[in-house]
Amino acid sequence: MAKLAIAISGGPRPAEIVEILVRAEELGYESGWVAEGHGGDQFAVAAAAATKTERIKLGTAISSVFVRTPPTIAMAAATLDDISNGRFILGLGSSHKVQVEPEHGVTYSKPIARTRETVDFISRLISAGAAGIEGETITIENFDLWFNPVRNNVPIYLAGLFPKMVETVGEIADGIILTRSTLSTAANIRESLAKGAARVGRDPGGIAITSLLPTSISENRTAAFDAMRPGLAFYLGFFPRYNRLVSEHGFANEAAHVAAAWKVGDFEEASRRVSDEMLDATGIVGTPADARAKIAAYRASGIDLPILSPFARGPKARETFDYVLDACAGA
Repeated sequence: MAKLAIAISGGPRPAEIVEILVRAEELGYESGWVAEGHGGDQFAVAAAAATKTERIKLGTAISSVFVRTPPTIAMAAATLDDISNGRFILGLGSSHKVQVEPEHGVTYSKPIARTRETVDFISRLISAGAAGIEGETITIENFDLWFNPVRNNVPIYLAGLFPKMVETVGEIADGIILTRSTLSTAANIRESLAKGAARVGRDPGGIAITSLLPTSISENRTAAFDAMRPGLAFYLGFFPRYNRLVSEHGFANEAAHVAAAWKVGDFEEASRRVSDEMLDATGIVGTPADARAKIAAYRASGIDLPILSPFARGPKARETFDYVLDACAGA
């Protein structure tokens, strides 16, 4: 059966996110992924969902390697895996300097090295019960777990966009979490994963390719596109890495115009500069029929697990997620 997932990145209240994940399980979704940002503690939300579900896999998409220590992440992962009886996937990433430093007061430096060392430490701690590390970015004398994990190899998926990080995923991770992918993305990603895997003698075929796909669905196509514009404007204006990504997808001029408007605080103009073509190329937008067809197209392109990622804020955020879940169930 084809796999489909849902991701929640804020909007609904934490208790509502738990209800959304329960509903996703009822509708047959393979997994539910909880972001953090400003939307509530992702591990607490996922743990609550684990107690109210039985089959759906639960993951973090993503947890930053900078804002928690490696032992803290490892304990959270092992705890969630225990509560969910082996249904947890630890999604990690470096996040962004524009978030980590001003919002958390933590120095952002050498993100790939930090990610690599975090994965190494977490894997060894969960598998052996104790670990230490003296690395380029992390030094921990020793840390031991005071309980036995339900699994000694919790799957670790890493966020990656560009070749150097994707190759690192090929070396050390069980899966990759992409975002704002086009129908051409997976083929290029597979090449970079294979290159990294070859360096350590791994089979790249076992590395899952997932992608967070911004999703906006309505019976009114114009309304669906308009609802999605502010989210992409924010990503292009605030995050240099995502501006580069969409530029490399073939929208360099449009991405530059959005960033310029965002820089001077003209957020409405930034949204107006987001074209329908950009939205359609980098996500799932339109009617329910459009959405189901695009999900199939992403699978055919090589995305193993499409992860629907609605952008919703305000009092009707929960309704948006429920509508998307129902519209795409069984797709």
